[in-house]
Amino acid sequence: MKSTLASAIFALGILAAGLASAQQYPAKPVRIIVPFAPGGGSDFIGRFIAQKLTERLGQQFIVDNRPGAGGNLGAELALKSPPDGYTLLLIAGSYTVNPSLYKLAFDSGNDVSPVIQLSQGPFVVAVHPSVPVKSLKELVDLAQKQPDKFSYASAGQGSITHLASELFLDMARIKIVHVPYKGTGPALNDAIAGNVQLIFGSVSTSLQHIKSGRLRGLAVTTPKRISAAPELPTVAEAGVPGYEVILWHGLVGPKGMSKAIIDRLNSEAGQILRSKAMEDLLAADGVTPAGGTPEQFQALIKSDIERWRKVVERAGIKLE
Repeated sequence: MKSTLASAIFALGILAAGLASAQQYPAKPVRIIVPFAPGGGSDFIGRFIAQKLTERLGQQFIVDNRPGAGGNLGAELALKSPPDGYTLLLIAGSYTVNPSLYKLAFDSGNDVSPVIQLSQGPFVVAVHPSVPVKSLKELVDLAQKQPDKFSYASAGQGSITHLASELFLDMARIKIVHVPYKGTGPALNDAIAGNVQLIFGSVSTSLQHIKSGRLRGLAVTTPKRISAAPELPTVAEAGVPGYEVILWHGLVGPKGMSKAIIDRLNSEAGQILRSKAMEDLLAADGVTPAGGTPEQFQALIKSDIERWRKVVERAGIKLE
């Protein structure tokens, strides 16, 4: 009886200490490592969430850009930091691709403390107007009749645009030649010029060219249509049932962060995501706020790691 009571008192003491720590957190500036160069979509979202967390919590949240090795350099730095809540990491969907392509010094699925998924959005499947198709089904039918006649652009060998495209080709049972570029900008430019016929592009970069007629939009990769282009069907609606790829960003910390601090960050970031300012900001890029629990975000990370592993294996993708 005494030992049981002592154990209960000890557990309550640990809980109280954790709650006190969370209430005092943050007591100093917090670093958010963005493992990409300044100016991109990840940096944009990272800086906005840092600004809003600074306003809400009364301590500076500072973005620290650490690009390199497809985001792995910054990720390793963050995940090997003390799990005290003062070093966080902004990750994108490419984080779940890298374990299949790189020899990493950390376990992407298990060496993290997921905090919250911040955003979600689609790729837009688009073709050059010279391609004689008006729908995704017509593209699939044409490519089945003429394998390897057409080509598609990606942001690089092993990029998430490469893998999303290969997953589509596999599920549609068609063959289209891959042309990798050094980044999304050059890939999009060559698609607009007609040097390649197909591209999976982000809403923010592709939609303006679809509306101007320089590209023809065929579908979006999310399970639902998007408000920015409601006329575009989903890939599943348009003829490839079961296909779905969601672009996302999220916030994580090193493995071992206290649940109390994770829950506080999740709550504060969740309220930011539900704000009109966040909705309007993300809508400009064709994406929407996500939110949810740390457990839901953990499940997404692990499921995407496994999915992209299978795509890499089936397509025989290797870094050059």
